[in-house]
This record gives sequence, structure tokens and C-alpha cells, in this order.
Amino acid sequence: MRDAPHILQVMAARGHGGAELYSTDVMLGLHRAGVRQTVVLHPDCPRLKELEDAGLTIDTDTLKPPFPLWRKWRMTQLIRRLEPSIVHCWMRRAAASMPANASHLSGNRPVIGWFGNYRDLKPYAHCTHLVGCTPDIAERMRADPDWHPADKATATDRIFSAPTFSSVTPAPALPRSELDTPEGARILLTLSRLHSAKGLETLISAMQQLPDCYLWMAGEGPLREALEEQAKQEGVIDRIRFAGWRTDRGALLAACDICVLPSRYEPFGTVILDAWSTKTPLVACAAAGPRAYIRTGENGMLTPIDDLQALVDAIRSVLGDSILRERIVSGGLANYEHGFTPKVVIDRWRAIYGACLASV
Repeated sequence: MRDAPHILQVMAARGHGGAELYSTDVMLGLHRAGVRQTVVLHPDCPRLKELEDAGLTIDTDTLKPPFPLWRKWRMTQLIRRLEPSIVHCWMRRAAASMPANASHLSGNRPVIGWFGNYRDLKPYAHCTHLVGCTPDIAERMRADPDWHPADKATATDRIFSAPTFSSVTPAPALPRSELDTPEGARILLTLSRLHSAKGLETLISAMQQLPDCYLWMAGEGPLREALEEQAKQEGVIDRIRFAGWRTDRGALLAACDICVLPSRYEPFGTVILDAWSTKTPLVACAAAGPRAYIRTGENGMLTPIDDLQALVDAIRSVLGDSILRERIVSGGLANYEHGFTPKVVIDRWRAIYGACLASV
């Protein structure tokens, strides 16, 4: 094995999303830290050019259409040719593209499967190691009967956790005129896919009781038309801005009064880190991720899932109490700097790679 490991990163998704954003941020962070990598991407990956411009070695042939069987054959040829120290599969599609003998094609190499949420482990059958984005996800993996590495006796020693980190770049506040918002209005911001798991329907309903607020919804997804129709029916469409997928999250966060994460289902929630790192007050619903990290009144405000009145009350409390705002901003920033900065997380990934190499 080489002294300087060569990581083969495999990211098969081709759309926008939190996991896609995080995985490529990790690749960029490892590149800046001097880690040798080859990155396998779908040809339509939206951040392809950014990774190329940064100087990473990119392969888009292996995951090109049309047939999964051909992809496994191409993956086999690529692994044999590159002889990487580690193969790192980001999410289910990448793991499912692994040939059955991926670990043994040119030596007994680790094959890592990464989880951003709670998933069926069957597609990860050919992975020798697993990494979840929270300790809770890692614990669930240890108890899952569907993952059976060759050496079952050491299975629990081959499961790790590594948090996400915020890649928001500080920026001047987005001018309100760009989203047709009056100067005196309070701005609530969401950064998420427009999906039923995100609880955005509850926040739209809350707008009826928050007449001095405008809601900026940054993101796209299958629920957009339904959310727009709901906003019309509830008479709040004139104060909601569907901003689409954005790459200027720093400017949006700098402009808003509160970042809201009303998710019904959220294994972690990198939006928490986006808010903490930019000193933005945060209100979230008590899905698994926010519940594990947010302490009401200390680093954010936590409300029960789908509890309309509790969400309204929390937002009003933050808007109306400057001492509370300062306290949760200060607490969030302290938590971020202690455990979730890019350096902390990249160092964690390098330690995981070292532990994986030592275990085979």
C-alpha cells in the first residue's frame, strides 16, 4: 500500500441536493489538504466544472448511461487500472455500482459506503466499511442484519460517523429588491428541497399568523406546485418567494431574520450548520437531527413536528427578543466552531481513511 493513499471517490447522483453538495465539498476539502483522489461522477453532475477547475482528476465515462451492468464492468476496469488505496461510495447508487469483488480486484482494499440518512443496507453489500453522518445512523448500521462483511467478528469496528459541514461563503446580504421584498419586512428563510419530508406546508400555514414576515423558499422539488397552490388558498402567496435552487446561500442567510428548518424527517440537517456558521437565528422542528443538536434558547429554538402554533410562537419569540436572538446565535457559533468546521470534518475523514486502511 502506498504511503500516500489514493482515494477513488464515486458519486453517482446527477442532481442537486444536500448529500451531493456535501460529498463534493469533502472532495474539495481533501484536495486542498493534499489527499490524492480520482473522482468518478455522472456526466450530468452539476458541480463537475467546479471540481475540474479545482484540479481534481475526474472520470465521467464509468457512470455514463445506459446499463447498470456495463457500469459495473467499467468500474471493474477502472479499479484494476488505478489500483486505489480506498474506494469511497457516496450514497446508494454509487454503492450499487460496485462489482462484487471490488475489494479484491487488486489487493484487499477498503470499500466505504456513506449514508446521509437511514437507508436499506442491501445495496451496500459489497462495502467493507460504512460511514454515517451521525452517531445515531452509525449505531443503526451496527444493528442492521442486512450488512455482513466477510469478517463478521470485526463488523462493528468497521462502522464510523463523520458529520457534515457548512460550505456557505460569507457574503453581503442579498438586496431585498432581488426577491421583491419590502425594506421593513421580516424575512424567514428555508434552504431545502420542496419535499413532503421538509414540513414546508406547516410553515406556509404559519405565515397567516405572521403578517409582518416574508418567506423566502430557496430550493426546488416535487412539491413546488402544491406549495404554491396552498399559499394561494391560504392567502399568503403575496408574501412568499419561491426562489428556486440557489448557489448564494451566504447572501440569503445574511439577508434573513430567521432560518427555519420545519422538517418532519431530517437525519442531520446541514442547514443547522449553515445558520450557526453565519450567526443566523435558527428555528427548527424536532426531527432526529435537530433534536440531537439543538437546545431551545441556547443555540436555536426547537418545536414539535407539525405543531403550527408552537412554530409560530417560536418565530415570534426570536423576532421579538433581542437577548434571546443574541444568545442562540452565540451558542450556535460556539457549537459550530467546536465540532463542525470544514477543518474538523476533513481531519475526521482523513482519520477514518487511516482506520479503514489499518483494518484490512
